[in-house]
Formats: sequence, structure tokens, C-alpha cells
Amino acid sequence: MLEQHVLEDIKKLQSICEQEEHIELKLNFDMLRSRKQNEVNDFFHYEDNQLVGFIGLYGFGNTVEICGMVAPSYRRKRIFSKLFSQALHICKKRGYTEILLNAPGDSVSGREFLKQIPCSFTFSEYQMKWTKKELEDDNPFVTLRSSQSDTDMKMEMQVDVECFGMSLTEAAAYYEQTKTKEQQNHFIVEYNSQAVGKLRVSYNKSEAWIYGFGILPSYQKLGIGKAALKQVVLKQLRLGYDIFLEVEAKNKRALQLYETCGFNSYHVQDYYVYNL
Repeated sequence: MLEQHVLEDIKKLQSICEQEEHIELKLNFDMLRSRKQNEVNDFFHYEDNQLVGFIGLYGFGNTVEICGMVAPSYRRKRIFSKLFSQALHICKKRGYTEILLNAPGDSVSGREFLKQIPCSFTFSEYQMKWTKKELEDDNPFVTLRSSQSDTDMKMEMQVDVECFGMSLTEAAAYYEQTKTKEQQNHFIVEYNSQAVGKLRVSYNKSEAWIYGFGILPSYQKLGIGKAALKQVVLKQLRLGYDIFLEVEAKNKRALQLYETCGFNSYHVQDYYVYNL
């Protein structure tokens, strides 16, 4: 687990880098706050007791995402290259089969670094925020409840396999990873009292982020996803949170669903696959 002063150092560096390029970095603070003891996932470069370079690894089954930053006044000193080399060594040692590099779509410095390494663009991800729109919980056959039992665990894993293309081993590892995170709730979506989907809500100060939202393919196109999304949005609004989510740009159906329910895109993250 990262100590609080280290998390504050990361946030301070993030703020400096974002202000410099008018971008938003995806550093997954929900994962940074719940790092496992004695497992190396984060790489730091300090000068004069100030954090000036950082890279984090975020594993999801056999895939790992890499995101990092260097303070503007310390760039072109190979700091990021050295941190990336350390991170890459750990990735290869753990046997990840896919390494994804994450950079804000508008980051000039990010694009410049990516030109120097063997990687290729694979997809973009929209970050979306809910804006005011009239919503009604108008489907009595769809309900949300907390995920608690072993049966619920199996449902969450089944959705990750059928909706997100994970293997069962990857889904099990991802479930164990997300269950250890603090400040979050896991929900099961039910249709006529039968479990058919799941989602997770992670909290960061005044923000509620929706992750891992999926409905089993055999129950899609029945309006279940829309009804479940409305319910979770209304629930978070009652609690006083601003609501956010992420979706791949190529997932047109999900994008249309979110827009229909009042979400608007405000930022883009680009993903590049590293050529192993």
C-alpha cells in the first residue's frame, strides 16, 4: 500500500503536468490506494525531495496498462525512459501477454515518447460525465442489489467473460483485485428477480465512477441496461455525487446508451499496444 505522503506527491505532480498541457491523466487512484504490500507496481524519480517522474502499472488479468508522467521542467533528461525500462522489466517478468500504454489524446509529450518505442495505436476511450437530464425509474422488472454471495461472485466473473472477452482465469484474478479496493460498491443487476448483469461504483471525493457495467448477451436488447443505468445514476445523485464513466470509442451501442441517459464525452484517452 502506498503511503499517504506518496499519494499526495503523485497528485501534486499530476496537477503540474495536467496544467502544463491542459490534459487529464488516467492514474487510477482507486488502484493506487489499494496496492498490495511487497508487490512492485509503481516507479518513482525524486530530485531534491520532489517527485518529478512517475509510472504506474495497472494489471487486469493477463493485460497490464501503463501510465506515467514527468514534470515539464525535467523532461528530455531520459527520466521517463528509465522508469519505463524498469516497468517493462516487471511486466515481462510477470508474463503479461498484452501491454497497453495509456496517454491523453491531447498530450504532445505523450505522443512524442510513443513515437520512440515499438507500439501501435489500438483504441480510444471516452471519459463521460452525467449532465442534468430528467430520468425516471420506469422499469419495475429491473432492480439493483449489492453483490455479496459466492453466486454473485460467479455472476460478476461470467459477465467479464461473456461481455469483456476475459478468460475465466483473468476474470477470477480481476475479481480478487477489485474486491480489495476501498471506497466502492459492487452491484448485481436483476431482471424479474434473476441475476443478469453487474457493475461497480468507485468513489473519489465528490465523484462516483461507474466501471465494469455489463449485461449478459442473452439478456441484451431488452432495455435492461438502460433501466439499470438510470437506477444507479439516480442512486448516486441522491447521495450527492457527480457521476462519471468510461467507454471505448468503438463500442457504439454502449456510447449511444450513455448519451441517451444524459452522459456527455469530455475527454479522450488513447491506448497503444506495446509490441512484445
